[in-house]
Amino acid sequence: MLDATSKPDEGFFDATDATRPDEAPADHPKIPPARVGVLLANLGTPDGYDYWSMRRYLGEFLSDKRVVDYSAFIWQPLLQLVILSKRPFSSGAAYKSIWNEEAGESPLMTITKAQTAKIKARLKAEYGDDVMVDFCMRYGNPSTKSKVREMVRQGCQKIVFFPLYPQTAGATTATANDQFFRALMEEKWQPSVRTVPPYFNHPTYIDALAKSVERSYATMEHEPDILVTSYHGVPKRYLLEGDPYHCQCQKTTRLLKERLGWSDDKITTTFQSRFGPEEWLKPYTVEEVAELAKRGKKRIAVIAPAFSSDCIETLEEINEEIRESFEEAGGESFTYIPCLNDDEAHIDALCEVIRENTAGWLG
Repeated sequence: MLDATSKPDEGFFDATDATRPDEAPADHPKIPPARVGVLLANLGTPDGYDYWSMRRYLGEFLSDKRVVDYSAFIWQPLLQLVILSKRPFSSGAAYKSIWNEEAGESPLMTITKAQTAKIKARLKAEYGDDVMVDFCMRYGNPSTKSKVREMVRQGCQKIVFFPLYPQTAGATTATANDQFFRALMEEKWQPSVRTVPPYFNHPTYIDALAKSVERSYATMEHEPDILVTSYHGVPKRYLLEGDPYHCQCQKTTRLLKERLGWSDDKITTTFQSRFGPEEWLKPYTVEEVAELAKRGKKRIAVIAPAFSSDCIETLEEINEEIRESFEEAGGESFTYIPCLNDDEAHIDALCEVIRENTAGWLG
């Protein structure tokens, strides 16, 4: 029932097609038709590259125990007093170098919006108004909480939550799911939910990766000596503690190699974006590309299969820091193959994964 200050037609739900249930009293809130929500989730992005925007974003990101699991008594003073005093400047400069100035947002935001729009159009054509598609960010805006609330207000009695990480890891998929379930804890009318499992070995995803490699190679005068598949790194300790990420990355590379019909010496797996003093998954991309150049692999291509969208780690780290490491070691030709982004083959793959995870709910 409504509180004493509400009018009869007011209530929690804000869908325009909400109606009052048959035989309900006049003060009963209107309820929208039941829908299925598909909520895509990406890592996140700062609202701007200025100091305070970067500090807010990095503070949220680096305070996540799934990302940095050191004792808060040790980590938080170091984070708040040292790291967040300096890092917003360097990270802000990196973001500024890739910022979509026209749209006033990071490339990750621009691409995630484009992906969402294409998936929404595809699913609406198939299921009409029975499905609602939107996206959220684990860190920054739009928040997971705000989008879960919006879906519930629009009548989504079932929600499929889709973290856009092909390979699962505690610091990516798991923390996205954590935030999703925290948001659900605040809902009085709690929807039924499904979380999408990793799709690192899904045939349509592997095919989309292979097609992007084939398209890129077809434009080159000389074929690269080797393709470097560079995945975001995690501490090696996580693997030893049971995180499946490393194994899933290795399998993605193997399946991509098999789909391309290549021999083992045409492709290799590396890991980037190391942070902190402990050992991370090896080989490190920035070091391995230099070693490849020294061993006579003068032409290389780099692809980032763990990223569904180009972002700071691909546009700035791979295209600048990792490229520079290769060229300084004697490398001659460096080609970065963009992430799948909103490529039609990628949208095909994501929609196929969504269909599989809405089985029995849509159709």
